[in-house]
Amino acid sequence: MNHSILNNPRLLGIRARLCRDKVVNGLLPFLARMASIRTPFDMRELLTRLVFDLTATLTLGVDPGYLSMSSTSSSMMHMPSMHVCTAMDTVMEVGLLRHAMPASVWKAMRQLNVGPERKLAVAHKQLHGFVREMVAKRKPAASCRCDDEVEAAVDILFDDPVYSGGGFPLGNILVQLMVAGRDTVGTTLPWVFYSLANNPRVVSAIREELAPLIAIRKEASAYSSSSSSNTMVVFEPEETKGLVYLEAAILETLRLYPPGPLERKAVLADDVLPSGHQLCSGETILVSIYAMGRMEALWGKDCHEYRPERWLISRSHDGCAANKLRYVPSHKFMAFNSGPRLCLGKDIAMAQMKTIVATSMWSCCKGRTSNQSCRVPCR
Repeated sequence: MNHSILNNPRLLGIRARLCRDKVVNGLLPFLARMASIRTPFDMRELLTRLVFDLTATLTLGVDPGYLSMSSTSSSMMHMPSMHVCTAMDTVMEVGLLRHAMPASVWKAMRQLNVGPERKLAVAHKQLHGFVREMVAKRKPAASCRCDDEVEAAVDILFDDPVYSGGGFPLGNILVQLMVAGRDTVGTTLPWVFYSLANNPRVVSAIREELAPLIAIRKEASAYSSSSSSNTMVVFEPEETKGLVYLEAAILETLRLYPPGPLERKAVLADDVLPSGHQLCSGETILVSIYAMGRMEALWGKDCHEYRPERWLISRSHDGCAANKLRYVPSHKFMAFNSGPRLCLGKDIAMAQMKTIVATSMWSCCKGRTSNQSCRVPCR
């Protein structure tokens, strides 16, 4: 079901516009204001708000406005409370704790409504309450939607009699889509900016890769020479598709800081791994994706270094040097899982991250050399 929603033609065309509008109207104005008053801020919270708004709008058709501020405010203290994001974090935290204790223990806690299970129940109530509130706002407009109004996953479900008839837990599907959509991008982006802040040469390389796109815009008279240097520019997903160094920088971040550091697998039948390890039915296997990304046997002696070049293959075309992405099998790089469990939203997540990172690096890190620090505020 999730696959059909994520790849529905009705949503494909709207994702890029949603991301662009939120970057133009939310992210860039906030960064510009913080830069003008030289005020530090929490980059992780900012990106969490941005990604949550994007995910909620695409899923529920309503922008909750987590990344919004008045013309007089100068910090995120004046933005709406992030209680729904906190509830999502609680769901993930308690889910992890369940794997660290006997099932009988957490089931008893759930029955008695104590400890982490009590927190989980409250979090579920907040999440489903938020979804019901947003769906209630969306329903009146669903029947008289204008052509330029945002299409959302909830509209697809409303049009499906299987889900709109009330015989299926529609709220559970929407919560699942929101958690999945927020976690990958919302967890990865802060680490991307952290890595770039500590590696100014990578920022310079990304800006060099973006420069030809600006030149093309100038030639097309879309932007004047003054606007390209003084105005914040937003890069469309179609423009960032071919930016291999930018993608390599994001993949390198995912290698070192995967959004899901552990992967749990349950053994369904007795088997023997290629390594010779015997597996028995009913056993649980924990795969440390975090450790795999830092194994010298897989990534070389520089496995602890942030080096996007490891993802690139240099080639020459018509006498000009160029790069292409190196193929890395998913069983070696499991940030997006592997096999039939491969992340369904991988392409969506990469497109969003490339647009956000490219726009931020071009608009907010001007005039830097490879030896100068690009002050991307991360706290």
